[in-house]
Amino acid sequence: MDQPIELVPLACLQCSTPIPAQPDEVAWACSQCGHGMFLDTDQGLEPLEIQYSSQIPPDTIGKPFWVADGRVNMKRATYGSSGKHGIAAEQFWSQPKRFLIPAFQAPLEHLLELAKTMLLNPPELSPGTPTRFEAVTLYHEDVHSAAEFVVMAIEAERKDQVKTIEFELQLSKPVLWVLP
Repeated sequence: MDQPIELVPLACLQCSTPIPAQPDEVAWACSQCGHGMFLDTDQGLEPLEIQYSSQIPPDTIGKPFWVADGRVNMKRATYGSSGKHGIAAEQFWSQPKRFLIPAFQAPLEHLLELAKTMLLNPPELSPGTPTRFEAVTLYHEDVHSAAEFVVMAIEAERKDQVKTIEFELQLSKPVLWVLP
């Protein structure tokens, strides 16, 4: 028998202030007390640590990013090349990387380019004061898949004749950062 859909209003876990959630949003900071929360698809509303960059100018709306530290174990094979690109790739990925995955709504190409740029040139993450930020529309559960997409995009741009790529990505638990 079908269960009726039950709508449950969202309220801050800290102070019970109503959260004016929009349909695609998945994380918020309470407008009253600043407490961070995210919508877990299984558990409902859960606490969320939110960090704000000290580089956000006053009275500016920040952009949310899921930030996770990761390691990539890469194996590549190429057709008939000297293998120098494969060695460069393995050396590049042998060091821990910080993945900054855009959590806001934008075209996929823009999000991917931004994530690649921030992986290759990571910004300084120094905590600052809370500020307003754009809607968070990417679930934290999707960060791993998005980071894998970034790895593949970087590897696809290498100037070799790649035959196969195999990699394993290990990520820390993502934290929401609000950046300029």
